Amino acid sequence: MILGHLFGLYAHPKQEWRTIDKEHEGIHSSLSHILLIALFPPTFAFLSSVLIGWRIGVGAPIFLTPSSAFAMSVAMYFALIGGVFALAYLTYWMSHTFGSSPTYTQALELAAYTATPLFMASMAAVFPHVWFLMLIGLLGVAYSVYLLYTGVPILMHIPEERGFIYASSIVTGGLVLLVAIIAGSVILWNVGIGPEFMH
Repeated sequence: MILGHLFGLYAHPKQEWRTIDKEHEGIHSSLSHILLIALFPPTFAFLSSVLIGWRIGVGAPIFLTPSSAFAMSVAMYFALIGGVFALAYLTYWMSHTFGSSPTYTQALELAAYTATPLFMASMAAVFPHVWFLMLIGLLGVAYSVYLLYTGVPILMHIPEERGFIYASSIVTGGLVLLVAIIAGSVILWNVGIGPEFMH
């Protein structure tokens, strides 16, 4: 069920991970969850950049043209989905090193539910001030990392001590993926595919 585990991951994460591990609803459920939850960041980024305006310092708010904001939102949506699938593959690829033999579906479930708090933190864009977004973003990252550390031993069926090292490796890989996405964005901007500001 789409978003069926969302409340549990916030209210009682370890118990909810056990429920996810017991049910394993399949790749269609994970895919539906990713496709839906990945809509949050581009949607709120579009609304804030076109209708509200970003405030950097004490100057006037900065607006993007609707066409530019839409193109960037679509690109963001596919980048986020690709990032989740890449993180799932990385989790699956590293699993044998840590004595685990998950299916790709299990790795995808872990990646999808772990990314959820980070994606939902994007709702903070309705108040687009850099300091506020950084604060909420850090909270989203922190809770995503917490979910990863609690979920790995349960979904991957390994001891907590080994799960800690495994999760740390996934976090490191995730950071590399994030840097790659940022680098890709900079390259696109340099070839002329970037934001257009309202004057």
